[in-house]
Amino acid sequence: MPQWLNRVNRKSAGWLWWLVLLGVIASLPVMYARSQTESSADQTAIVIDYRDLLQIGAGKADPEATVKHELNRLMQAGVNGAVVYESTLEEFGWAGETEVYSAAEAAALQGRVPDKNDNRTYVLFLNPDHAAEIEGIVREGFEAHGVTVSDWAMDGRKGVILDIGKDDAMLRPMQPNPIEIRQLRDLGLWVVPRLSDRFEPFNAERLDAWLKSFKAAGIDRITFDGDAVPGFSEESPGPGKPDGVQRFAYMLQNNGIGIASFENLKTPVQGLGKLAKLIDYNVIRAHSVTDQEMAVIKTDALEDRILLAVKDRNIRMVFLNAIPSRDALKGKLTNPLDTIVDALQGEKVESGQAAGGAAEGENHGLSGGAVQGLKHFGFTFGVPHAFQVHHAPAETLLRGLAMLGGIALVSIVVGMFLPSLIALAFAAGVVGGAGLYVLKPTLMVQSLALFAAIAAPTAAVILLVRRLRANRSDGLSAGRRLGSAVLLYLRTALLSMAAIPIVVALLNHISYNLVLQQFRGVSLLHAAPIALAAVYVFLYGPGGSVIGNARRILMTPITVFWIAAIGVLGAAGLYYMSRTGNAGTVSGIELTFRSLLENTFGVRPRTKEFLLGHPIMLAGIFLTLRYRYASFLLVLGTIAQLSMVDTFAHIHTPLALSIARVLLGLGLGLLIGLVLIAVWQVGERIWKRFGLGELREAK
Repeated sequence: MPQWLNRVNRKSAGWLWWLVLLGVIASLPVMYARSQTESSADQTAIVIDYRDLLQIGAGKADPEATVKHELNRLMQAGVNGAVVYESTLEEFGWAGETEVYSAAEAAALQGRVPDKNDNRTYVLFLNPDHAAEIEGIVREGFEAHGVTVSDWAMDGRKGVILDIGKDDAMLRPMQPNPIEIRQLRDLGLWVVPRLSDRFEPFNAERLDAWLKSFKAAGIDRITFDGDAVPGFSEESPGPGKPDGVQRFAYMLQNNGIGIASFENLKTPVQGLGKLAKLIDYNVIRAHSVTDQEMAVIKTDALEDRILLAVKDRNIRMVFLNAIPSRDALKGKLTNPLDTIVDALQGEKVESGQAAGGAAEGENHGLSGGAVQGLKHFGFTFGVPHAFQVHHAPAETLLRGLAMLGGIALVSIVVGMFLPSLIALAFAAGVVGGAGLYVLKPTLMVQSLALFAAIAAPTAAVILLVRRLRANRSDGLSAGRRLGSAVLLYLRTALLSMAAIPIVVALLNHISYNLVLQQFRGVSLLHAAPIALAAVYVFLYGPGGSVIGNARRILMTPITVFWIAAIGVLGAAGLYYMSRTGNAGTVSGIELTFRSLLENTFGVRPRTKEFLLGHPIMLAGIFLTLRYRYASFLLVLGTIAQLSMVDTFAHIHTPLALSIARVLLGLGLGLLIGLVLIAVWQVGERIWKRFGLGELREAK
């Protein structure tokens, strides 16, 4: 290689670290702007599925009184909103508005012989005060589905005949019940209709009329039912003409109505990202506890879930289902309303003497509860609104510098393995990144965020290995090794965290906060730094070339011990990778432990950091300062280094909480690591005292 290129590469390494520092500093104002955005909306709503309440009431002797009683009880516990759906004949029946008959049933009621060729549906309106309004909804809804509607009456009550089978008719959606909406609004509840894309063909005029009626009723937000937003099935009629989603977005903006987006749906809502962008991200995040979960969930688990959703994931609407279920063991219908009330308001507590001279042992207060917990963390209950997006001054320039710092960080890691390519890697990164940003800016930003997140912990561990190799000595006292270990532990963590401001700045867009876009490559982030650190530790050792070290490892005799060790490591690696992202399962014991951490510290540090990675890293540094083969512990300790960066890749988690989580994990990991070192020192002295042999570094 030419000498001039060697000189360029040597100088490039130093300058690139200055570019990383510049990128980190430039990212700080962007981080502050994001924290302002996250603190701009703290109003939270706990909403109930009103359709479920109607279904619960339908199974009681007095449905209307039951619904009123349960709704009042929920409101006293803290529920301040309700979700209503597009109406169906079944729901009208639960509400006592209609009775639906097949042709045979209608004939029997009227004392006539059924016509075998008549399979129509007969609908009778039961409430005279609402009959005209309900009839209008039924007529409009079924005519929109292409069904012929004709007049019918029985016993002086008005009805209609639908030219469609009863089973099919019971499923057809119609306009959300305006009578229910008015009643719920009169009670002071925030009402959120759920709309679908089930009407074919798409009728923009009818949908706009619905939205206008919502606005007149004081509704400011809707959400979606089914697998697509309204209008998704309507394609553009021609070049330059809006499609169904664009027309729907215009209606929402024209009526001042935003949307709520549910997280972790099995089937993502099609068209949601496009719609959110078109309405300038007037979106709040919502979390649903499903029917199946509500049937078995415990009070404390539901309380924790509500708290974590709002506090940890920027959820501003918690949607609680309450559908009744058949309990074969109890032999009756059950519902989760008692669980909901207890989770929201907490358990009743006894007092020896209540305030005001109440009798001894009288219940006079409540302990815990999700509502009180959310208030403790600064959240208020009311009508949620979308985040007000804040930007740093000259944010475009600052993000550009952050990109430059990210490219420099990746180039440094390339240079650690291939020193002759460090300058070329940076030049290629700048040119290629600029070109990709012009063609596909989102792909460029997400890719660079991932590579920077991988590069920082990798570089930190490699620099640590180099320092330990240079400073290792059999003559170092335990005290000096401990002091050096603590300093190197903190230095390594600080270098790993260099990627955090850069990743935050690169992904600082409201679409990431709302999880309409996400950080990509979580599995790669959890594997690549560990693999790269292992490659450096085992192949880039002193006293031999990479090829020579690889040959020596490949020629090492394999024993049963090594086969067993590889099997254990493989199983541990599979389990570790299975726990990345949101798909991993969690045991009951771990859930209890998480709850304990949450209740103790107010924020839960990541287990893989404070119980595994950080203690192993600290102990590994301490031992490697004397024993060369202890450096494999540094590879395991890389888990915590990458995990700190990964914490900030969860953009939907408030920035302040992520900072607290990382610092808490670092502090607890330090304490546990010190305990491990103390245990080692005691064991080492016992080993020597009883003459079991000397612990010597293998040469």
